Amino acid sequence: MSNPPVPRRVLLAIESSCDETAAAVIDEDLTVRSSIVASQADLHRRFGGVVPEIASRAHLERILPVIDEALTKGDCRLEELAAIAVVTQPGLVGSLLVGLTAAKTLALVLGKPLIAVDHIEAHLYACRMACGPDVFPAVGLVVSGGHTNLYDCSCASGFEMLGATIDDAAGEAFDKVAAILGLGYPGGPAIQEAAENGSPSAFRFPRTFLKDTERLAFSFSGLKTAVLYEVAGVPPRDYDPAALAPQYVADLAASFQEAVVDVLVGKSVQALRRRGRKALCVGGGVAANARLRERLQQEAKAGGFDLAIPPLVLCTDNAAMGAIAWEHLAHGRIADLDLDVSAGLVRGRK
Repeated sequence: MSNPPVPRRVLLAIESSCDETAAAVIDEDLTVRSSIVASQADLHRRFGGVVPEIASRAHLERILPVIDEALTKGDCRLEELAAIAVVTQPGLVGSLLVGLTAAKTLALVLGKPLIAVDHIEAHLYACRMACGPDVFPAVGLVVSGGHTNLYDCSCASGFEMLGATIDDAAGEAFDKVAAILGLGYPGGPAIQEAAENGSPSAFRFPRTFLKDTERLAFSFSGLKTAVLYEVAGVPPRDYDPAALAPQYVADLAASFQEAVVDVLVGKSVQALRRRGRKALCVGGGVAANARLRERLQQEAKAGGFDLAIPPLVLCTDNAAMGAIAWEHLAHGRIADLDLDVSAGLVRGRK
């Protein structure tokens, strides 16, 4: 007589930190049964960036349908859930509160553990999901619209911040430069597409802190301003982005992108050397950039370190990377129902 099957353990993860409403159903072995993302890009496009009030209202409209679709596609009933995971930081406070309220309600009604997830840590955990448990220990680079940070990752849930941007994040710079060049929003894909027809050496833009090996920090505000000065002069004058010559725009996009990539790759290598790590994990929306992925692969081969980058679907904001909640649950990190959200960063967790 055969033994009865062991009941599966699944959790529901919810993500609403910025402008993507997302939910996922994930098995304990990290199999993603479903991952649903409702984008708000169309709502924010005409503003050239995320408008917090619009984002919060859109989350309110979408959170329950997204959760319902994730459960349906994940073939999971509410009572089967082992836990409810939700991103509580960093992000837009209003947006985070929508996800947290939904998660708290489910946890209370169902009597299930509530697990708090850090959005940045989840981006690095996506490397574990994509490449297996041996990716840690490593240096972690999270590069997105809101963050450009370096971490020392001692294990799958142990993160110590090494450095961060002192002004604009890399993704934010992509959005701003895309606006300067009249390429639209979101800026990352628009810059990448324009750069395909341009020369990365047409303009020599600044690479702030690249030669400063003692400081693991980033700065992209000056780079963005350098592009503006090239286009509009000093001081900047009014101009029509639509009147810029296509090849000029392509060369500017390629040169700007190359400057960002040079800095991201260079500072990551500096962090590897400083911490003596042999692996680099890269996450966040900008990790989807084809030129960055290409350069990182080249550097890993030349420098003899392992590189872990998730597939594109796990780079941009999603709830599947909330699978890190299984690590927290295993270590008894269960949140109380008075859990709150935070716009800021956790400096380290061990």
